[in-house]
Amino acid sequence: MSDGIFLGLGAPEKDGGIPQYLNLRRANRHGLIAGATGTGKTVTLQGIAESFSALGVPVFVADVKGDLSGISMAGSPTAKNADKLVSRAKEIGIADYSYADNPAIFWDLYGERGHAIRTTVSEMGPLLLARLMGLNDTQEGVLNIAFKYADEEGLLLLDLGDLQAMLAYCAENADTLSARFGNVTKASVGAIQRQLLQLETQGGDHFFGEPALDIHDFLKVDDKGRGYVNILAADKLMQSPKLYATFLLWLLSELFETLPEVGDPEKPVLVFFFDEAHLLFDDAPAALQDKIEQVVRLIRSKGVGVYFVTQNPIDIPEAIAGQLGNRVQHALRAFTPRDQKAIKAAADTFRINPDLDIETAITELKTGEALVSLLQEDGAPGVVQRTLIAPPRSRLGPVDAKERAIIQSISPCDGKYDNAVNRESAQEILAARREAAAAAAAAQAAKAKVEADKAAAAQAKIEAKQREQELKEQARRDAAAAREAAKPSSLDKAVQSATRSAASSVGRQVANELGRAVFGGSSRKSSGGGIAGQLVRGILGSLFK
Repeated sequence: MSDGIFLGLGAPEKDGGIPQYLNLRRANRHGLIAGATGTGKTVTLQGIAESFSALGVPVFVADVKGDLSGISMAGSPTAKNADKLVSRAKEIGIADYSYADNPAIFWDLYGERGHAIRTTVSEMGPLLLARLMGLNDTQEGVLNIAFKYADEEGLLLLDLGDLQAMLAYCAENADTLSARFGNVTKASVGAIQRQLLQLETQGGDHFFGEPALDIHDFLKVDDKGRGYVNILAADKLMQSPKLYATFLLWLLSELFETLPEVGDPEKPVLVFFFDEAHLLFDDAPAALQDKIEQVVRLIRSKGVGVYFVTQNPIDIPEAIAGQLGNRVQHALRAFTPRDQKAIKAAADTFRINPDLDIETAITELKTGEALVSLLQEDGAPGVVQRTLIAPPRSRLGPVDAKERAIIQSISPCDGKYDNAVNRESAQEILAARREAAAAAAAAQAAKAKVEADKAAAAQAKIEAKQREQELKEQARRDAAAAREAAKPSSLDKAVQSATRSAASSVGRQVANELGRAVFGGSSRKSSGGGIAGQLVRGILGSLFK
């Protein structure tokens, strides 16, 4: 089958085996690669990914353990287990088996071992952010209000600083926003801000910002027509599982929203391998699971195939597992009741093969073997076959730092995402508004102070004039009082009058007596004692007045 990917040789014990081909026209119908640790899932993933690349299909893989980076380098006959790979290739009839590399682009959310991957807070959206931060319904509602208001005001939410500034604004204007959009409490805003700080400590601040990822950079082919293998360094990212799962879901959503409808193309536009897929569904609320199901169901019409890679097939919700048409099931161990349940569930998903006891076979598979069921040309699932998986042609194992640096230097995205850009957005605009408001308030306060000073000066002038008048009036009153005080009182007048009267009487008597003594004669005999007597009495009377 020239238009398919050779996965391996099925049922070799019968009629020389049945080759198992992944039909390229059905590769966008998604798939599942499952199996316990150490059963060969990663090697199977690597072989399928390099086959897609060789056929001109770009691939995205999350390198959880760090060893998928070897897909960028050719294998070597001196490598560990090289003889086993050659032997297996010969056993399943690969006559032209040789080592080959693949064009690769390294990516890293932290920008340490690949091109930085960034998106904006606005592009992530409130639903995924709420999932990322583990918000409850009330807090998610407040986050939606923050996004709604930012959109109405034309405030770009690019990085976590923008979102923090927007939330601070919501807290400051909680009453106004509550009247328009519903209840916004400072307690809910504070809870969201604390979760944002936690997200920042987990490295989320590296993920949010610009330049944002152009999703078309995942769809490149090299000059030989081979699709680039986009390798995400996820070993460090796995320490923040919510960030890992949310990023991959965001990536799927971006692909869905960006790519045009193509139906079922001759070959996929992109194939997406989601390792440790259970992280996407752990503790996911119903609304988020609905979104995942919607994206997975509809993205195939965009030409994107999604392949979930997980240890246990029951990690995938039934609504999504039912859409995974191409299945590769490596060995499972029946150690616990949950393992036994997983084995039965896996067996029930395959199209029955009357010559194969599926439940028994799942526990007996050797490393590099798998039960394989692939979609046929008409879209129906093929009969499950016990299959020996074809070995990869690239290196099994990681590249070293020098090799990574060389591959990075020749990347078609070199220099595009290396330096972060911080253009004017919500944080800067709200800060400028706050500064402008503060400046306006200061200007208003200064103006008010000038007006107050003028009013105070005018009032002081009035008060000074009033004081001057009061002082003048007081001086007038004091002078009047002094004059009044200088006048003799009624008693004093009476005494003075009495004194004068007495003095006058005494004076007259003295004068009379003196007159008589000087001039002689009785007063009775003469009315005045003569002219001289009268003169003396007048003088003495004047002295006693």
